[in-house]
Amino acid sequence: MAVIKNIRQETNYRFLNFFTLDAVNKAGNPKEYYVVSRARSIDELKMKTRVNKPDGVTIYSLYGEKRDKVVLVRQYRYPVDHFVYEFPSGIVDEGETYREAAVREMKEETGLVFRAMDVDPAYEMPRFQTVGMTDESCAMVFGFAEGIPTSAGEEEGEEIEVVIADREEVRRIMREEYMASVCAYQLSHFLADEDPFAFLKAL
Repeated sequence: MAVIKNIRQETNYRFLNFFTLDAVNKAGNPKEYYVVSRARSIDELKMKTRVNKPDGVTIYSLYGEKRDKVVLVRQYRYPVDHFVYEFPSGIVDEGETYREAAVREMKEETGLVFRAMDVDPAYEMPRFQTVGMTDESCAMVFGFAEGIPTSAGEEEGEEIEVVIADREEVRRIMREEYMASVCAYQLSHFLADEDPFAFLKAL
């Protein structure tokens, strides 16, 4: 197993930082590895805390009286210079639970009121995203949204379009559009299952 000998913090930004690891690989050879993280210091890195605290939250929400539509956002993302379809999501603020963050982020990004379901905690556990380059993890919250969609709450640096999609539109999006992977995976349940949340009863 590799051994990390030293960590160097290369940047000091509010939302994202770059770290260089000086390590020895399993063959005993020196290796330099690069990590980006939401951590603001070396001591806050998950490799130091050994605590998988969620940095963000992703919200899978059904919409409508029949709960036959899903709430998505179509958001401009700089790394791909393109609009990407995603579930509403955001960073968990200091002193905030991820469920509180889900309610806040849904309101800010879509104008909708979100009500979380009670599910087995295993479904909401924070999971790692692109773990080859970052220690960021996000919790996923499932539930229902109501209200009139609006992007009025978005920040200046955001470009977000609220999308209330039925199954026909979801099929088109999955065939034609850029999508976040976790969103595409969960929407396969939305398309295939009469009750899109039936899988939440599996544990």
